[in-house]
Amino acid sequence: MKRNKIFVSGYAKLPGGITATEVYTEIAMTAVLDRITGKIYEIECTLVTNTAREYIKKLLIGRNIKDIDDMVKDISDNYFGIAKKAIIASLTNCYERYILITKSGNEDK
Repeated sequence: MKRNKIFVSGYAKLPGGITATEVYTEIAMTAVLDRITGKIYEIECTLVTNTAREYIKKLLIGRNIKDIDDMVKDISDNYFGIAKKAIIASLTNCYERYILITKSGNEDK
């Protein structure tokens, strides 16, 4: 049975020389989305500090994954951590995964 809420994930390589690379080599972003509307119910990323994780979470929850350009601009304009490009790349991966799932109707890809 297909549910209305779906889980997607995206990954991106972290830049060298930051604390996160001591723990992870890449950033993971996971999201619970509305299958039909694209609304973001929950989102999480593997940044090291709670402040960074919470900032990204508050920036994105309640928004729509289909509005990827607006979310990328918001991150670009307001997040000044070194992992900015990796955050944007992992969010974009989540968006691409969502589009693949909803366009094809096949969750196994």
